[in-house]
Amino acid sequence: MSAADFQSALNPAASESAHITHLWWTFFWVTLVIFALVAIFLFIAILRNIRRSSGDPQPPILPEPTQASENRATKVVSALVVITVLILFALLIGDFFTGNAIYATPDPKALSIKITGHQWWWEVEYQDPQPSEIVTTANEIHVPVGKPVKLELQSSDVIHSFWVPNIHGKKDLVPGHPTTTWFTARRTGEFRGQCAEYCGEQHAHMRLVFVAEAPDAFSSWLAAQKKSAPEPMSDSQRRGRDVFLASQCVMCHTIQGTKARATLGPDLTHIAGRKMIAAGELPNTRGYLAGWILNASALKPGVRMPPNQLSSDDLNSLLDYLESLK
Repeated sequence: MSAADFQSALNPAASESAHITHLWWTFFWVTLVIFALVAIFLFIAILRNIRRSSGDPQPPILPEPTQASENRATKVVSALVVITVLILFALLIGDFFTGNAIYATPDPKALSIKITGHQWWWEVEYQDPQPSEIVTTANEIHVPVGKPVKLELQSSDVIHSFWVPNIHGKKDLVPGHPTTTWFTARRTGEFRGQCAEYCGEQHAHMRLVFVAEAPDAFSSWLAAQKKSAPEPMSDSQRRGRDVFLASQCVMCHTIQGTKARATLGPDLTHIAGRKMIAAGELPNTRGYLAGWILNASALKPGVRMPPNQLSSDDLNSLLDYLESLK
């Protein structure tokens, strides 16, 4: 993944972000030209003043301005005011058409994804008319390239703001006021998203991974997500499942196919298939996962996940089980 793909509003990967980028560059070049012209005329005026003062140590006594020179100055100022108004009006029109383009009526057949902001993680739910086909994951969003996607956004606690710069602009999540936005990804890639509204101690570490992929790859991913957790294949994995179900983990998390059905924390049914843990804060490796299980607040102060006191054997068995959940 290149640095530009990782997080950049100026490297669009969707139709909507392309409109925003085009508007940004329009504003940039117009204001840059204006700034350059002002700087040039200011520089010329400074040079003239330096030359005038260097030729005569005494400050010159300027004659009273004539009526013709005053009229000429008035016309120049008036013309510049008119040009300024026209430029601002043109930029306003561009902004208006960009807004219409990125918030046009979405395709009624768009893929619907409900995103809920929590302190400090993202719950992602792929909607389906059949409840048994609904897929729930966390902190990672997969979408197919070329297909319209509708995001249903809500918050469970405080105000959050959903933002994936390469895909679309920011959208606030206000408690009690669900909102929607939509987009169509135009190229494959992995991008970073984050909360863009201060929401508490770990606001800066409330991130997500956004994956735009080919339709076939997305269909395969979604089909795998609909399956229950695989059965343990080894004694260590079976012991790990028993450790999970006998501990306080079941009070917060869900693993489909087991009795763990809580919704306070992220769904862990396919946690091993995710690239990151801790809402995009840590890579999904065995070491970080172990540290997160034992004492999450040491890695991400303020999180609500309590510490777990496990023996080394129980911890390794639990890790073996969680790493099998793909």
